[in-house]
Amino acid sequence: MTAVPPRVERFVDLSADELRTRLPEALSLYVTAMRYPAGTAEQRAPMWLAHMLRAEWRCVGAFDPDDRMVGVAYGYRGAAGQWWHEQVRRGIIEQSGTEPADRWLNDYFELTEVHVAPASQGRGIGEELLRGLLAGVRASRVLLSTPEGPTRAWRLYYRLGFTDVLRHYRFTGDPRPFGVLGRVLPL
Repeated sequence: MTAVPPRVERFVDLSADELRTRLPEALSLYVTAMRYPAGTAEQRAPMWLAHMLRAEWRCVGAFDPDDRMVGVAYGYRGAAGQWWHEQVRRGIIEQSGTEPADRWLNDYFELTEVHVAPASQGRGIGEELLRGLLAGVRASRVLLSTPEGPTRAWRLYYRLGFTDVLRHYRFTGDPRPFGVLGRVLPL
């Protein structure tokens, strides 16, 4: 008999304080969804906490009827001097030149994390998280990075109109190839 995935009861905009309270749960979901080693959660917690202090940070969570988090997405306004911004700028310049880097990295929202529990994937939760997170964002573009490969995430992003900005890019400290995708807002 196959286990039935939990049904999503609600999607909620989470304040920084609310996500801080649920950070162990959110990081556990992140580690599971990304198939990272267990110790990754402790390494990432300070980064997630620091991100909450960035301009226009916002977060959306998806919860089952028992109030367990089954999805989480967050992001903020990207800016020069931030690690991800500088990494992506370098990659775009190397592959395409300064003009595309300036165009993409001027006035953008960095979609930092989007994760859905594996048992709940393929049911529209990721799309609902993205739509909720990006609704009302004041930036003209949204950018994200994701490991290369034919995944549900890639299909979702392309279906929602994201296009390739940078492919086969290796971020400092991670040997896997990543793609950077973007699109004009609103979604």
